[in-house]
Amino acid sequence: MNKPWMTVNDALAVLRGNLGVFQLADSQDQVLFIGFAGANSAFGLKGVVSDLLPDIEQVSQVRFEVTTAYHTRYRELLMLHQADFGALPPANPPLTFKLGKLSPA
Repeated sequence: MNKPWMTVNDALAVLRGNLGVFQLADSQDQVLFIGFAGANSAFGLKGVVSDLLPDIEQVSQVRFEVTTAYHTRYRELLMLHQADFGALPPANPPLTFKLGKLSPA
């Protein structure tokens, strides 16, 4: 994801009930969590991000993409993170599905 990072407060001010994907990071731009707001998410991106913030203490930045292809993009972001760092972000729970392998050029 190449979107610019926003502070948590700035992101919460612009997030709405859209479907999409997001990343939460610390002040050093280390991605701590990758998630999505899907069809079953109450209040979309704003609701999901707001609900997660108290559980991940180091979060100071957010970036997001509004997309109806949220599940595909979510898996793609997880695969990219795993290809770049050899593991999923530290706050992501173990996956309940098999994640493919992506070899970015």
